[in-house]
Amino acid sequence: MIERTVNVGSQTGLHARPAAIFVKAATALPVKVTISVDGKKPVVAKSMLGVLALGSTCGTAVTLAAEDDGAGVARAAVDELADLLARDLDADVAADGHGDG
Repeated sequence: MIERTVNVGSQTGLHARPAAIFVKAATALPVKVTISVDGKKPVVAKSMLGVLALGSTCGTAVTLAAEDDGAGVARAAVDELADLLARDLDADVAADGHGDG
């Protein structure tokens, strides 16, 4: 099992836009990744409702996990998603000029 714990960097936590960005990235990966917070059952990272149900706020420690495939794909997937979660995704969208407002 490949696991990595990271603190949520988005100021709004994993709600609305940051959760959608995270789920979209997870959906594009070739391996099943789960995400969990302490005290809650892990959910599939590709599930928008599951990710939102975790209630992760800015600074919440979340653990990403995937079955080790021996080829490094699972580790790369977990690392990619962890790096994404560590950023403030709302700020990234605003800086790219793709925000709504």
